[in-house]
Amino acid sequence: MNYTQNKKISQITESTLIIGIDIAKYAHVARAQDFRGIELEKYIEVSNSIEGFR
Repeated sequence: MNYTQNKKISQITESTLIIGIDIAKYAHVARAQDFRGIELEKYIEVSNSIEGFR
């Protein structure tokens, strides 16, 4: 698959949900946004521990 950046961007439609995840040493953070970049909810933070895994 040899996509250019414009081809990748054109694949985003109105039904696309974009999830961003920041993997860190002590706490991970994730957030969701729609195709326009509007944040759907506040970010969620999960600790890097057994409790956070459950």
